[in-house]
Amino acid sequence: MNTVAYVTVDVFTSERFVGNPLAVIPDARGLSSDAMQKIATEFNYSETTFVLPPANPDHTARVRIFTPTAEVPFAGHPNVGTAFVLGQQREIFGKPVNDRLTFEEDAGLVEVTVLRDEDAQVTGARIRAPAKLTLGEAITDDLIARCVQIDPQSIRRSSHAPTFASVGLPFAFAELDTLETLGKAKPNAAVFAEAATRHKEDKTGFSLFLYVRSAENPWHIRARMFAPLDNVMEDPATGSASAAIGAYLTSLLPQPDAAVKITIEQGVEMGRRSVIGVEVSKTAGIVNEVFLTGSSIHVMRGEILL
Repeated sequence: MNTVAYVTVDVFTSERFVGNPLAVIPDARGLSSDAMQKIATEFNYSETTFVLPPANPDHTARVRIFTPTAEVPFAGHPNVGTAFVLGQQREIFGKPVNDRLTFEEDAGLVEVTVLRDEDAQVTGARIRAPAKLTLGEAITDDLIARCVQIDPQSIRRSSHAPTFASVGLPFAFAELDTLETLGKAKPNAAVFAEAATRHKEDKTGFSLFLYVRSAENPWHIRARMFAPLDNVMEDPATGSASAAIGAYLTSLLPQPDAAVKITIEQGVEMGRRSVIGVEVSKTAGIVNEVFLTGSSIHVMRGEILL
């Protein structure tokens, strides 16, 4: 009977059993796309990654990312977690491992720096978003409110109206007024289906990132992300969305040049607190670099029977 090895890690945390779980298949050679999707569905994590030899030998690996229902071109926590796993190997497909990795993904090349502690142990990774900030169409307050069963008056528009943004994977974004409102949000899958029909930008459905920030500390953000149409009722940490909202909020700053560091807490309401670091730089009014940083920790390892 054929088998394939797997590792699971919790990402955007240094504490086991919190953060966002990820399954990594460090050597996915021989697996078909159909088999990858079935394995991702079996794990039922928000994402599972499959590592393959790169098309360009100058790169580290090709990384394919699957949710329980579909393949996606890019996601944040899968890259951080996959880099954490590969950074502890002596070699990848016959080549020695160093602390600078390049992943080939459908959204483009993802540049990764493996992070280590003072004892040279791998603790996490810093990744560069593969695509420039792009914005999509606006979304009505009423639709956002019905998606998560809150009062439309709770949606703040002082910084921006609800809208789509992406640095490799599109999400719908809306700012809420208080942590209390954020805590009350509860996804209604039927309304998400209506939203997906109305807005076609997210190929996997309609993924909604809600956040709150205070005037006193606007760069410390609390967030929740819902994607019930992708079989993810709530995600403990969404790096690709965090990168996109960080880039978008930086783009809205009046000054043409800026370097912003953002901390995003997510998963608190689920009991899986995650801490996501986002760094954004803007030059001459254009966001030109977005980085995600996070820790990871090993949880499980084993074999899948095929």
